[in-house]
Amino acid sequence: MSTTYIFAGFAVGLLVGMTGVGGGSLMTPLLTLLFGVSPAVAVGTDLAFASITKGVGTITHRFNRTVQWPIVGRLCLGALPAALAATLALKYFGGLDEEIGGLIRYSIAVSVMLTVLALLFRGRLLAWIGAHPARQLRGSTLAAATVAAGAVLGLLVTVSSIGAGAIGATLLVLLYPHLSTAEVAGTDIAYAVPLTAIAALGHWWLGSIDPALLLTLLIGSVPGITLGAMAARKVPERLLRALLATTLTGVAAKLVL
Repeated sequence: MSTTYIFAGFAVGLLVGMTGVGGGSLMTPLLTLLFGVSPAVAVGTDLAFASITKGVGTITHRFNRTVQWPIVGRLCLGALPAALAATLALKYFGGLDEEIGGLIRYSIAVSVMLTVLALLFRGRLLAWIGAHPARQLRGSTLAAATVAAGAVLGLLVTVSSIGAGAIGATLLVLLYPHLSTAEVAGTDIAYAVPLTAIAALGHWWLGSIDPALLLTLLIGSVPGITLGAMAARKVPERLLRALLATTLTGVAAKLVL
C-alpha cells in the first residue's frame, strides 16, 4: 500500500507542478474513495500535503520567474484571515452537513468549467478584452476583487481542502487573462502555500492529520512537483493549456459524480 501512496503522491505532484491544479481536487477523492481514508483525515492530511508540496513547487517556479508576487499578496490578504475564521468555526460549530457540502462541490464544479471555457477560448477572450478595455477590471477595483476572491478561497479550502488550485486558476484566468499558462500555474501554487499551511495547522489542532500517511505521500510528491514545475515553462503554451483544461474537466466530473 505504501508504494501505491508514493505513486499517487508523485502523479499528483507532477500534475500540480505543471498546471497549479490537482492537489485537493484529486488527492482528497483518491484518499477517501480508493484508499478508504475517513473524510476528515483525508481533508486534513491533504492540506498538509499541499502546503509542503506546493512550497517545493513555488521554489522551482520562482527560479523560472513564473510567479506574479503582487497577485499572490492580494490573494493572501483575503485568504489567510478567512482560513483562520473558518478553522475557528469548524472547531466550535462542527463540520458542514451533507447538503451544504454538496452545494459547495457543485459550485466549485461550475466555476472549474468556466475556467475550462476561458482556457479553450483564451484567444477570443483576449481579443474581446482588447476591443472592450472598459470591461476589464483595473487598478484598485481589480485589487479589491482579488482580495475578495482570496477570502472565498480561504473559506472553501479550509472546509473542503478543494479549491486552492482549481478555483485559484479560475480566478487568475478570469481576472488576469494576460497571464501565460505557466504564470497561472506558478502564481496559483505560490499563494496556496500559506493558505494550505494555515488550514493544515487548523486541522492539526482539530486532530485530523495522519503523519505516517502524509510522509508517504510526500516521498512521491516532492520529486513530482519539482519535475512538473521545471517542465511548465518548457512545454508549449497550447499543450499546457490543453493539459490544464483536461485536468480541470476531470476535476469537475469527480466533484459532480
